Parts: sequence; C-alpha cells; structure tokens
Amino acid sequence: MKDMQFKRHRRLRKTESMRALVRETHLRKEDLIYPIFVVEGEQIKNAVASMPGVHQVSLDHLSEEMNELEQLGIRSVILFGVPNEKDEVGSQAYHNEGIVQQATRHVKEAHPSLTVIADTCLCQYTDHGHCGVVRDGEIANDESLELITKTAVSQAEAGADIIAPSNMMDGFVAAIRKGLDDAGYSHVPVMSYAVKYASAFYGPFRDAAHSSPQFGDRRAYQMDPANRLEAMREAESDVDEGADFLIVKPALSYLDIMREVKDRFNLPLVAYNVSGEYSMIKAAAANGWVNEEEIVMEKLTSMKRAGADLIITYFAKDAARYLDK
Repeated sequence: MKDMQFKRHRRLRKTESMRALVRETHLRKEDLIYPIFVVEGEQIKNAVASMPGVHQVSLDHLSEEMNELEQLGIRSVILFGVPNEKDEVGSQAYHNEGIVQQATRHVKEAHPSLTVIADTCLCQYTDHGHCGVVRDGEIANDESLELITKTAVSQAEAGADIIAPSNMMDGFVAAIRKGLDDAGYSHVPVMSYAVKYASAFYGPFRDAAHSSPQFGDRRAYQMDPANRLEAMREAESDVDEGADFLIVKPALSYLDIMREVKDRFNLPLVAYNVSGEYSMIKAAAANGWVNEEEIVMEKLTSMKRAGADLIITYFAKDAARYLDK
C-alpha cells in the first residue's frame, strides 16, 4: 500500500470547518426573492391548500409580511395580484388602482428599502385565464403586447423597482422596454421570464393565483420541456431586446438550461423555484419521508451551483431561518 500513488481527496472533507473552508457555492439571504399573492378586500389571510405555509393576503396584512421578511433579512419580493373582477382583456392588470399597483405603493411607502418586483402578465386578470388577448380561439401576440406594456408602465408608475414580464409573447421585452422608456422609466429594469417552459410543476401556483386557463393550455406560447436550443434562442432575443435579468422557470428540472444560459449570457440569472417543486417537498416532509431543511438547502444550492445569481422561492423564509443557524 505504501508504494501506491493516488490522490487523497478526503483530506479536504475531514471536518465541518475544513468543508466550509473549501466550499465552492454559497447561498445568501440576499439571493432570495419571496413571492407574495395579494388579494382585494380586508382582513384576508387565506391559506393556499396546495402550498403549506403560503397565504393569499389582503393589503392590510402586507405590513405584517414585510416586517417578517425584513427581520429575516430578505430584501426582495415579487408581487402577484389576485383581483376580484376579471374580463376578456385583463383590464385590472393595468388599472392604476389594480391590486398589484396598490400593493406596490403600500410596500414602497412603508418599507422603502425592500426591492419590489412586479409580475407583469394578464393570466390572473383575464376571464379565460390566458396570458394575452384571445381572438378566434388564438392568442393575439401583437395586440397582447400593447396591454402587457400598459401593465408594465402602470406598475412602474406605482413604484415597482423591477418589471418581471412572464407572458412569453414574442417581442415582449422590446415592447415593454420602449413603453417604459417613452413613459420616463428608463431607469426601471426588466427581469424577463426569458425561458419559461409549459410545465406540470405550475399546478399549485394556479390554485393560489386563480389563473388556470379556462380552455386549452399554454403550450402555444410557453416552451416545450424537451427543447434546449430553443431556450438559447429565447434568451438571446430577450438580451437583444434590452432585458436586464433572465429568468429560467422552472428551476429544478432545468438546471442544465440554467447553466447554459449563464455560460452564454452576461446578465444576472434568476432561478424560479416553482410551486410544484415547493409542494412536493412540503408533502414529503409532512409524511416524514425527507428531512425538509437538508433537502431545501441542497436544492437551492444546486440552483446556485448551476449558475443562478438569484432565486425566486416560496422557501425564502425557511431558507433564511436555516441560514441563521
């Protein structure tokens, strides 16, 4: 044995302090973005049945949420609106008193240090549940861009720090960038859902946001999960059109896509750790099948290792508490 030559990799794994010393990937609280579902009305804090620990909250409960996030050291939120009224063109999405606009003003007035990201889409606001205008059973791309741009401008007017369009219409970044610039908001960045797959992992979100399509599905505008090169084309278009961040959604089943996007494009990359990924772990942990803390931290670290700079995750509060340990 003493004449054998081989590498002793275990030398750097012997103790926790040694492992920490050579650790390559780090998760920080500053990396976490917490999604919040805001509903109209008062004294509302509805538990989302399919997402344990997640609630729909009314404006009067927002300060409670923000105080908790600030205490935990989480600095960024993304707001999703759940309106009382819907119509065929999603007019509440771009109304000056829409629920996201009200929530944005509320948060920025009471908690100006927090970064508010506004989800910019129509699906929660249309009575058909699609992310654009429907004409003869089809999603009208260019007509939808006009309304999505109006939504982005109204959100910027309300004080949103970042606009995050999630509709997957062709040209949406170019349209929003021009709309913001023309309205005097050239300083507001666009966090594009550049690579958004037509995924089965979105189910619990649609329960929380009341955004399920009332006919068909979204495969005509969201991406085929089997495609990799298409993702690069989508990301490249958004970079060319002026995106400031790129989102890959979902995260866990698309770590290979995240790595390739990060290697190709020199923009901050955001992983969206979606609702189905969240709910599966919560259900398994509730049954005692997995150690929730260990699996959450392993999963979020894998996203950072794959190239994510930021992570949108319903686990943000839990992860912040784990990091405090």
